[in-house]
Amino acid sequence: MLDTRSFDVQRFLARMPLFQDIGPEALERLSRAVSMRRVDRGEYVFHVGDPCESFYVTVSGQVRLFVIAPNGNEKVIELIGPGMSFAEALMFLDKPCLVNAQSLADTLLMVVPRAAVRQELEADSRFALRMLAGLSRRLHGLVHDVQAYALQSGVQRVVGYLLRDLADGEAQQTVSLPVSKATVASRLSLTPEYFSRVLHELEAAGLIDIDKRDIHILDAAALARYQAA
Repeated sequence: MLDTRSFDVQRFLARMPLFQDIGPEALERLSRAVSMRRVDRGEYVFHVGDPCESFYVTVSGQVRLFVIAPNGNEKVIELIGPGMSFAEALMFLDKPCLVNAQSLADTLLMVVPRAAVRQELEADSRFALRMLAGLSRRLHGLVHDVQAYALQSGVQRVVGYLLRDLADGEAQQTVSLPVSKATVASRLSLTPEYFSRVLHELEAAGLIDIDKRDIHILDAAALARYQAA
């Protein structure tokens, strides 16, 4: 994990799309307000019902946002990797947290307090627009997920996940699952058993090769056609 003593908060913020257009003075003010938090693997960042007075930026590691259904099943809402932020919308609601956040690895977080964000929103309309754009992208992603769960088969969801980062014209690639298959399955609203069954079905069809968490796509075009069949 990174050594926080030598970590340049201002430089890290400046590289994030959310903060790219604000001036150095604003970045410096935000940097002074930011605190660093180390979270061990399996530790919760916050629980449902906790007060939400900050938002977070993942510097290293990974965090999952999830809820627990009345029957005890967990539903993963989002996986937050390095450079990604979370809890911005929750922070502005002035209500308790609506989801749980738990680290999936030893994680380093930047904690950005609500008071500092509000100060910059009032001072710089460009920052407000950036914040709105970020929240809109997240909302669009969640709406896309809901549409996929409602309209796509389980096979289509799995194939779509495998092909999501494939560059145009690229025939082969390796997808390394960032988390356990059970966590990815929950993110796709599938059971772990069904997710594994689809992967083995695709492997039997000669479309992928599974090596633990590494999934080698052997023919992207054929995989896409399989999804549409």
